[in-house]
Amino acid sequence: MNVISLLGKKFTVFISAVLAAYLLASATATQHVANALVSMGIELGAGDRLAMTLKDLLGMATSLLPMIAMGLLIAFVVVALLMRWPLRGRLRWRLALYLLAGFTALIAIHVLMNLTLGLTPVAIARTPLGLVLQGLAGAMGGFVYARLGDALFPVSPFAIDP
Repeated sequence: MNVISLLGKKFTVFISAVLAAYLLASATATQHVANALVSMGIELGAGDRLAMTLKDLLGMATSLLPMIAMGLLIAFVVVALLMRWPLRGRLRWRLALYLLAGFTALIAIHVLMNLTLGLTPVAIARTPLGLVLQGLAGAMGGFVYARLGDALFPVSPFAIDP
């Protein structure tokens, strides 16, 4: 496998993970807002909820999507470096580390933006449960990254990531 092919596959795996995390993070944020509207007495059908979700997926692509991509990039690089640590049995921790990295990355995005800028990128992250749901979206990104990586790279020819 040449370097260009390897990097192309790694990039595809990473983008898939970012999109999985973004889709879940955006959809949960939208449904949180939809539930708030329903609690105010506004009637929303399944079609309305779907339309809101699709609009938010497009609308948050310029703000939330790049933040998720950067957060996951940093988190996954840290895990890749940890995986190079010479510990016996480290491969069995691979999935758990990527899940934790994705979870932590999305939580960190919201907490750091709130602490530094005084704002929360999405309303759902203002509640503890909402913040955990955003973290779970990141964990899904970690899951996708680990599983697709395992499928495409059972053994890395360049020892980039075990």
